[in-house]
Amino acid sequence: MNIGFQLYSARNYPLAEVLPKVKALGYTHVEGYGSLYTDPADLKAMLDANGLTMPTAHIGIDDLENTDKTLKLAEVLGIEVVVCPWLAPEMRPTSADGWTAFGEKLQKIGKPFQDAGLGFGYHNHDFEFASYDGVFGMDLLFEAAPAVDIEADVAWIVRGGADPADWLQKRGDRVIAVHVKDLAPAGENPDEDGWADVGQGTVPWQALWPIVREQTKARYFIAEHDNPSDIDRFASRSIAAIKALGA
Repeated sequence: MNIGFQLYSARNYPLAEVLPKVKALGYTHVEGYGSLYTDPADLKAMLDANGLTMPTAHIGIDDLENTDKTLKLAEVLGIEVVVCPWLAPEMRPTSADGWTAFGEKLQKIGKPFQDAGLGFGYHNHDFEFASYDGVFGMDLLFEAAPAVDIEADVAWIVRGGADPADWLQKRGDRVIAVHVKDLAPAGENPDEDGWADVGQGTVPWQALWPIVREQTKARYFIAEHDNPSDIDRFASRSIAAIKALGA
């Protein structure tokens, strides 16, 4: 199984130093995010020089609505799956109807990319797991957007108060990618916003891994940490932990 590295984890470190480290540790691909796309040709050259690919990419909703620009980006970088990464607070629905409307919007945004042969998905945080009359906002979104896949950020599902095992089993046929990520025990790692290296936290990955591998259609498995204080430590621990799970 190919293991990816979300470059947002390394946003505070020089990319020219991060890419060879990631490759040397055994990661085969990386996932991009917004500010990396200033010069797509230069980014592609850096990836090629380090033997890495970028099959998945986080692209903000404003750029997703600029279809031609994003299709060109995907062509240059070899992106296979375009992912809407988040919603700014002022854009987040606050009602069941709002989540349904957002799902309908995503369905429309994604169609040109799907028509071009690309995958299209949405990456969750915790706020999508607010409940509206017993239904998660995330589920309302997906009921309104039957063609949209999910890049499941499992640690954010836990932070949202949902049961990741139950939700992954319920939505496995929509899960195209997984962020393999961990949470520190309550009160620990405050300098890292409460996150932990994979395998060093409280997310029950040993129990979740068979669900991820056998009950979802995930093809991309991407290590992430939202705010690591030591990128070498995070990157090396995390790939070792993922491999130990049975990768």
